[in-house]
Amino acid sequence: MIHMAKSKLEYIWLDGYQPTQSLRSKTKIVDDFSGDVADAPIWSFDGSSTEQASGNASDCQLKPVACFPDPDRFGGNGFLIMCEVLNADGSPHESNGRATIDEDDDDFWFGFEQEYTIIDPETSLPLGFPKDGYPAPQGPYYTGVGTGKAFGRELVDEHLHLCLEAGLNVEGINGEVMMGQWEFQIFAKGAGRSGDEIWVGRYLLERTAEKYGLSIDFHPKPIKGDWNGSGMHANFSNGTMRGAGDETIFTKICESFGQNIQEHIAVYGADNDQRLTGLHETQSIDKFSYGAFDRGASIRIPIGTIEDGWKGRLEDRRPASNADPYKVAAVIIKTTKKALA
Repeated sequence: MIHMAKSKLEYIWLDGYQPTQSLRSKTKIVDDFSGDVADAPIWSFDGSSTEQASGNASDCQLKPVACFPDPDRFGGNGFLIMCEVLNADGSPHESNGRATIDEDDDDFWFGFEQEYTIIDPETSLPLGFPKDGYPAPQGPYYTGVGTGKAFGRELVDEHLHLCLEAGLNVEGINGEVMMGQWEFQIFAKGAGRSGDEIWVGRYLLERTAEKYGLSIDFHPKPIKGDWNGSGMHANFSNGTMRGAGDETIFTKICESFGQNIQEHIAVYGADNDQRLTGLHETQSIDKFSYGAFDRGASIRIPIGTIEDGWKGRLEDRRPASNADPYKVAAVIIKTTKKALA
């Protein structure tokens, strides 16, 4: 009798909830899986339970688009399968942001800075916040070291390890400005791939937090008042920008972003108006500005781009932490292409 190896494939997708989609996942057991996404079968699910279909025609399909080894599956032999959602007829579901990306090569490179807040379910407040009142004002928590300054480091470090083991291109982590707030950065070539890696990184973060009895909040302003919000700064470049050597190219792109404010804000995350106030290193949501070194600008021109002779990236500081990276990348590509047409 031939014994086939059983693999646990965790199919991950985005549901149809509005205005902010949540992650969903379920496990499929496959014999002798190669580890190649092309060998992961399309799988149907009940879309009526995820706001993606009505009860009388509830079938939706999961189309695998990326595969990563699952470093933390009990017993091993697990894989993380990032999926697009399709309608029963195979067309992209309206909730499928990945399908809106107009890019057939990896000319665009993205580096996303994903901020998030660790929440203590017992208090429903960021980890470290006292049950009543407030902690000391922000200042010591950004990249803070030591008890009373860094909260949740064990979870954060485990998440980093798991991301690297899964093959995600994480470039770093750090404690952020608000108590209990952290960030990880992911860089990838190609809009689809960068979105896949952010979503799988978020999935691993939420699943790891389960083990610690903690939850993750991606809301852009979890605590009102004089506290920093959470963003997902989008660093981007394409071949033209990386080889330009011409300030006017970058000016043209920035000006084009300024002419398409609403189109961008529409996909930059729900409740982003609570974060983009003109305070706490942000530009106001209804205004647009760009400039070198300016962390209060909508788009920051990094010093490296200028020092390299106007070659490199721009940083759009407006996307919120709860934004869909697929939709963010899609609109950035659209506006950049329009500027350079």
